[in-house]
Amino acid sequence: MSAHCMLTGAQPGFGNRISHSHRRTSRRFDPNIQSKRYWLPSENRHVRLRLSAKGIKTVDVIGVEAAVARIRARGVKV
Repeated sequence: MSAHCMLTGAQPGFGNRISHSHRRTSRRFDPNIQSKRYWLPSENRHVRLRLSAKGIKTVDVIGVEAAVARIRARGVKV
């Protein structure tokens, strides 16, 4: 569960590495997950969120309160 975004739900995608001789082996495309700390004024504390780069931009637009509400609506503990 380490490569999941708490807000957007982004998770690894899977595909194939293709060599020069065109042999295929499995590979994994991980999302760009960052750990970021936000101040949550309503609870008077910091929260540490594991977000993708797109999730961080979403928090910048909608605000941390709305983002935490969305994360909790998905059933993730914050």
